[in-house]
Amino acid sequence: MKTGIFGMAQSGKSELYMALAGPEAINFQRTTVKVKEPRLYPLAEIFKPKKITFTEIEYQEIKGGGNQSLGNKVLNEIRPMDCLVAVIDCFSGLRDPNVQVQNIESDLIISDLAVIEKRLERIDTDKKKDKNLVNPKEEELLILAKELLEKEIPLRVNEEICEAQELKGFQFLSAKPILYVYNVSENELGKFSEKKEDKKVEIEVCAKLERELREIEDEEERKEYLKEMGLEESALDKVISATYNLLGLITFLTAGEKEVRAWTIKKGSTAQEAAGVIHSDIQRGFIRAEVLSWEDFEKTRDFKKAKELGLLRLEGKDYIVQDGDIITFRFNV
Repeated sequence: MKTGIFGMAQSGKSELYMALAGPEAINFQRTTVKVKEPRLYPLAEIFKPKKITFTEIEYQEIKGGGNQSLGNKVLNEIRPMDCLVAVIDCFSGLRDPNVQVQNIESDLIISDLAVIEKRLERIDTDKKKDKNLVNPKEEELLILAKELLEKEIPLRVNEEICEAQELKGFQFLSAKPILYVYNVSENELGKFSEKKEDKKVEIEVCAKLERELREIEDEEERKEYLKEMGLEESALDKVISATYNLLGLITFLTAGEKEVRAWTIKKGSTAQEAAGVIHSDIQRGFIRAEVLSWEDFEKTRDFKKAKELGLLRLEGKDYIVQDGDIITFRFNV
């Protein structure tokens, strides 16, 4: 899952990217970041594994962007992304944050409109030649999308359009989930009202502060620095968590003496699909899944006791995996 970090000129997108990626990011525009997963530690205490493995998200910094619009280069580069992180300048006092958001949304909408109008023109041409060349459902969805965009409504609000297989290849920009990061100055932290919607989230971050924190290698020194700033924790975890949620991802866990690990799957995935994330052989030879929900694990903190209490369940291939499920897969190949 790829996430693009972009924004207008001098919005602080590079600083946010470097805060996420660390000092080594200077010569690179792409990095993978570990997703915080505190549920792994209680499992590690039980199994004493050789290693603990976290899930990761890939971030890519998209260079460029003007003062009033993103420009075609940025729009083209964010098109393959699964999720967007738009950085808004709230620290300079030179630009209205609301206008920046409006301009970004307008750029995404106008770009999508251009794609749709071009495709509808092609469909009209094909219909004149042979009606069988046209997929009626695709045309219907494109007309619906065009009507929304002409009302300045981003496509992400319409689930039918976002999920339609007929439209997947278009990679509509305004259909992508988006995280708006309001990049504030240190003395403005805590004044912004954060908002969460289905496919649009707004949070505040001081990218400069986060980058400085990232450069402090000593954990205790970093905590002390946060304390001096009146903060309990780094805001980067909010960025990572919000990205993860916007991508529609959940985590299931596996535990053993060799490894305690978090795995990423799309929300709504079946047990057999989750098995395939680990290995295709496990998916192919799937027999059953032994599942302990995180809530039930917390009641006992003991797998043997959980089994005695009937909390450890046997599930088939069509079971819908829930966030935090601890799963052991039984398979035969």
